[in-house]
Amino acid sequence: MENFWDSNVWSSIMLFAVLLGSLLAGNVLKKSIPLLRVSLIPTSVLGGSVLIIVAAIYKAVTGDVMFDTPLFGSKGTATLEIITYHTLALGFIASSLKSSGNKLTKKRCEEIFNTGVTTVSTYLLQGVFGLAITIVASLVVSNFFSTAGMLLPFGYGQGTGQALNYGNIYETQYGFAGGKSFGLTIAALGFLSASFGGVIHLNIMKKRGKFSFSEDKYKLNKEKIEADDEIPMQESIDKMTIQIALIFVSYVVAYLLMYLLGKLLPGMKATVYGFNFLLGVLSATLIKTTMNFLKKKRVIKKEYMNDFLLTRASNFFFDIMVVAGIAAIRLDVLQKYWGIMLILGVVGLVITYIYNRMIAITLFKEYPEEQFLAMYGMLTGTASTGIILLREVDCDFKTPAADNLVYQNFPAIAFGFPLMLLASLAPVKPVLTLIIMFVFFIIMNVILFRKQLFGKKGN
Repeated sequence: MENFWDSNVWSSIMLFAVLLGSLLAGNVLKKSIPLLRVSLIPTSVLGGSVLIIVAAIYKAVTGDVMFDTPLFGSKGTATLEIITYHTLALGFIASSLKSSGNKLTKKRCEEIFNTGVTTVSTYLLQGVFGLAITIVASLVVSNFFSTAGMLLPFGYGQGTGQALNYGNIYETQYGFAGGKSFGLTIAALGFLSASFGGVIHLNIMKKRGKFSFSEDKYKLNKEKIEADDEIPMQESIDKMTIQIALIFVSYVVAYLLMYLLGKLLPGMKATVYGFNFLLGVLSATLIKTTMNFLKKKRVIKKEYMNDFLLTRASNFFFDIMVVAGIAAIRLDVLQKYWGIMLILGVVGLVITYIYNRMIAITLFKEYPEEQFLAMYGMLTGTASTGIILLREVDCDFKTPAADNLVYQNFPAIAFGFPLMLLASLAPVKPVLTLIIMFVFFIIMNVILFRKQLFGKKGN
């Protein structure tokens, strides 16, 4: 029998309170310190950094892991990892439930396709360099996990959630001690690369007179809050409650799909459950398509999904994901790896910057700066980071760059799925995986630069 005063009754509440409190602390720091205010570092990254510092001090003073104390249920670190895992999928589901917008033209479809291919090509480039670095490092550092570099495309290209997923797979199935913390740290370095790299680029372009910063970039466009054919904001049930219900119903459908696939493919169970975000996108798309069909048939009279509220929900889940993921980093298990991680971080920044800059200038000539900032931000952090950088130069989203980030997920998933399979091959055959990724990278670039290579056809 549980008593309401027992610590395990309050442990989850305390953990969430600390996460949310750290977000508030990060926001105060960002508003108070001029350097942080202009750095574009997300508040969630600052909040997670605050928790890392506090936890490190606690560890130095007491010798215990702060989040594994009775206050947090004695297993708070594991709970932080679980929160990171689930909020990744929930954030993607919320984004996927949003309306598809206007009809896409042939030109826009081509730009979206190219954006998706760029995403996968950057994953592969990060994977090639990352794996090559750690294969070499394993020859120098004794007992170092040679496949650790595969976490670079997951940490930079896909963000905190996937870095944790594959770090966990490498740690539990292949014996990479500290794999989860390694992946989470790479993701944190990615956010710093997005923030500081983005600021440096923005200031260089500003000095060259390419654009000026807008003071109104964070003002709310009230016309987008509610459409005429939607259910009321407040009725017998609040509209936000309906959005949350749809998100969690979609996630339950995704879980059922993972459960069935896990039964059918028992040898790939860890990989299947690592795709929770991908199956979440699929289930959300199915639910959205079903509801649109029912509305078209007049079974449903009103639109239940609201883009404004779904964006708020998505941002909430991603903020929690980032702060929990960074807080879960165990600095003490990474002492031997800092040099290698810093090399991976710097290399990831440089190759992602140069490659995406080249693609934006070559293939997106009508809005190269906007496309570059959106892609660079996303491929070193998350889609939210890309939007943060984009808003500095395109606050009203007048260019298609923001839509490219949304719609590119479909071609990116189709082309990027083999990379996730290669990530499972890498611990067994790292050199073969490196060769396959390099060949795959060449093929993707042939597809991406098809017009430049084979000549342009008339539109």
